Amino acid sequence: MLTQTTTRVLEPADLGAALAVLESAPVENAFVTARVRVAGLDPWRLGGEMWGWYTEGRLTSLCYSGANLVPICATPEAVRAFAERARRIGRRCSSIVGPAGPTAELWRLLEPSWGPARDVRAHQPLMVAEEPSATVAPDPLVRRVRKDEMDVIMPACVAMFTEEVGVSPLAGDGGLLYQARVAELVGAGRSFARIDDGKVVFKAEIGAATRQACQIQGVWVAPEHRGRGLSETGMAAVLQYALADVAPVVSLYVNDYNTPARAAYRRVGFRETGAFMSVLF
Repeated sequence: MLTQTTTRVLEPADLGAALAVLESAPVENAFVTARVRVAGLDPWRLGGEMWGWYTEGRLTSLCYSGANLVPICATPEAVRAFAERARRIGRRCSSIVGPAGPTAELWRLLEPSWGPARDVRAHQPLMVAEEPSATVAPDPLVRRVRKDEMDVIMPACVAMFTEEVGVSPLAGDGGLLYQARVAELVGAGRSFARIDDGKVVFKAEIGAATRQACQIQGVWVAPEHRGRGLSETGMAAVLQYALADVAPVVSLYVNDYNTPARAAYRRVGFRETGAFMSVLF
């Protein structure tokens, strides 16, 4: 039993305690919870370490350290401990992402040694919906992407990622990992699109899913079709699928400067309940 405040790398035996922390905030933590539910806490399967912060022997905060650095239910004391561990190890992640308050403090402490960042998105509203849209009719042409349509959906996924992140997912390994992730979502029935004449007009994925909540990501409309309300009708369709088949709460987060997207999501029925922050390297 740990009897003082301390941080350590969690082990598979700590799974129950870690899930209790994760599921105390099911919407905010959906991404990491989904990974832990599938992979447990073994670093090889999880794709990174899970750090735990203990207060008087009780696990109270977490930090996922993998391709992303993600503070989870992190108190100010935990953030300082996680920052010190991350600083000692050195930067291995491509981004820091999480609830805006703890993530901002984590970045403040790490920036002197890890900076400069390529981009800092300090306020990304977290939006939630629990009912199908009451005002926007779902696009009946939006459907699940089939496994034999990978060559159709991939160019749209690459275009979306490049627009959103500012770099191509094909860099480095030629896109092998990114293609595998897209194929995983397609295979799981969590990739949705409207495809007209063999070309993607609208697409989105349910990127993380737990029993309590799921998260929509990768929303994209082909440039030549923008301004026609397809993001609204498409999102209404994906929201309907998600609520019926995946989880009772559907979330997403969006850049605060993307006012058209925020307005579109509000019209569909999403409401802002918090904020995330992302630091991109």
